Amino acid sequence: MLEKIDQAASALARARKTVALTGAGISVESGIPPFRGKGGLWEKYDPMKYAHISAFEQRPDEVWKVLFSDLKTVMKKAGPNDGHHGLFRLEKMGKLQTVITQNIDGLHQKAGSSDVIEFHGTFATQSCTICQRGFITEQIDLAEIPPRCDCGGILRPNVVLFGETIGYDQLKRSQILASTCDVMLVVGTSATVEPAASLPVIAKRAGSYIIEINPEKTPLSYHFSDAILLGKAGSIMRKLVSALEDIL
Repeated sequence: MLEKIDQAASALARARKTVALTGAGISVESGIPPFRGKGGLWEKYDPMKYAHISAFEQRPDEVWKVLFSDLKTVMKKAGPNDGHHGLFRLEKMGKLQTVITQNIDGLHQKAGSSDVIEFHGTFATQSCTICQRGFITEQIDLAEIPPRCDCGGILRPNVVLFGETIGYDQLKRSQILASTCDVMLVVGTSATVEPAASLPVIAKRAGSYIIEINPEKTPLSYHFSDAILLGKAGSIMRKLVSALEDIL
C-alpha cells in the first residue's frame, strides 16, 4: 500500500492540473449514509415515492415529513472528515483545482474547498417554489411541514430530484475539466451512475492518471484506475497528502 501511495503522490507532484470526483463514500465517515447500496437511504425509502419531482409536486408534506426532515437532521450534525480536509490541503498546496461531487451535503465547502461543482445540487440551501427566495437549510423551522416562505410558497432543497436533469453548465464544465486534467482523484464513488460515471473515462482517454480511493475495488479499478488505494477515504487521504508533502 505504501508503494502505491508513493506512486500516487509522485503523480500528483508532477501534475499541472488535478481534479477530484467524489461520491457518498467520502461522507460516510461524517455520519451521512449513502443513498445507494447496502445500508443506503434507498433501502429505507422508496426513491420513486419520496425523491421524485412528481412526488414532491403532488405530496410535498409527505416528502418533507418522511425524507427531507430526516436529511436535515442528519446533515446538521455532520462535519467534514479527514477525506474532505485532505482535499482542501491539496488545494492549499496548489495540487488540486476543482472538486466535482455527487454529494449534496456541502461538506467540501465546510472543509474549505473553494471550487466545488455540485453535480446533484445541494441540501445546504432551499428555494421557495413560488418566488424563488433562498433560505439556509439549517435555519429553517420545521414546526410547520412543509415549511413555507412568507409568500406562501413551499420550500424545497436545491437538489436534483429523480425526474430532473443535471444542470447543463455543471455537466459541461465537469466534462471539460475531465478532458484537460493530468490527474483525476476518484474518492468514495464506484463511478457507475451516469453521467458522473463517464468523467473518469473521459479523463483516462485524454491521458489522465487516475487515482482511485475506495474501500473495495469497483468496475473502475479493472479498466481505468492507475493507482488503486483501498481503504477509508479519511485515512488514505491523510497518508497521500503526507507522502506528497515529503516530495514537495
